[in-house]
Amino acid sequence: MNKAKKKSAPDRMRKEYDFSRGVRGKYAKEYAKGSNVVVLDPDVARLYPDAKSVNRALRAIAAAAPRPHNGK
Repeated sequence: MNKAKKKSAPDRMRKEYDFSRGVRGKYAKEYAKGSNVVVLDPDVARLYPDAKSVNRALRAIAAAAPRPHNGK
């Protein structure tokens, strides 16, 4: 029995991409620490154009919100 030869995927990488000096896993440690990415709707993004303004608004809301009492 002859094994069928696997077809390789077509090379779709653009010629201008050069990964010859790339380092595998360079940011893996930072990524593993965790990150919380939230995508804002366009109308909200117009009001809060950067992370600093979003964080400031969320902190103000959190400060005004009642804290749940856990009974301990």
